[in-house]
Amino acid sequence: MFSPTVAAIVFGVIFVAELPDKTALASLMLGARFRASYVFCGIAAAFAVHVALAIAAGSLLLLLPHRWLQGLVGLLFLGGAAMILRHKEEKEDDEALRAADEQSFWKVAGSGFMLILVAEFGDLTQIMTANLAARYHDPFSVGIGAVLALWAVAGIGIAGGRALMKRVPLPLITKIAAVVMVAMAGFSLYEAIVG
Repeated sequence: MFSPTVAAIVFGVIFVAELPDKTALASLMLGARFRASYVFCGIAAAFAVHVALAIAAGSLLLLLPHRWLQGLVGLLFLGGAAMILRHKEEKEDDEALRAADEQSFWKVAGSGFMLILVAEFGDLTQIMTANLAARYHDPFSVGIGAVLALWAVAGIGIAGGRALMKRVPLPLITKIAAVVMVAMAGFSLYEAIVG
């Protein structure tokens, strides 16, 4: 049975925990570069998978090898930076915007899906979702609240990326996005090595 109270509590907890996370930044960068609806579909699907895993697996997520996971996250962020820089040579903003918007749905959504799927695996919000499901004994309400919170954060990030693109030239956004992705990759690889 669905409990709006449990869903609202979970929404608030997960939203606040995810807002300053790397996912909001990744959503912003992908939203600035590619068609927002495609990016959101990929990210939303990844978050739905994460919530389902958190609900199903519960505390088993704590057993994942953290260093290997962080290494993979780092490599994915490097791949994201390479993907963003691949379009660096484009001369005009209008041409660059058209090229970004002409990317296929499956390529853009798939990139967003894979980046978020791996980057968020075993993340604090996934573990919190598992804990909340165990606490409230209401997986459906917890799942709805968590998914809506994660989708809200992704939507805010993507909208922020689109708004940023209207005020800042796309080549500059591309360079900044690549630098941020490389920094995030470095941080993840550092965590993988130092642990």
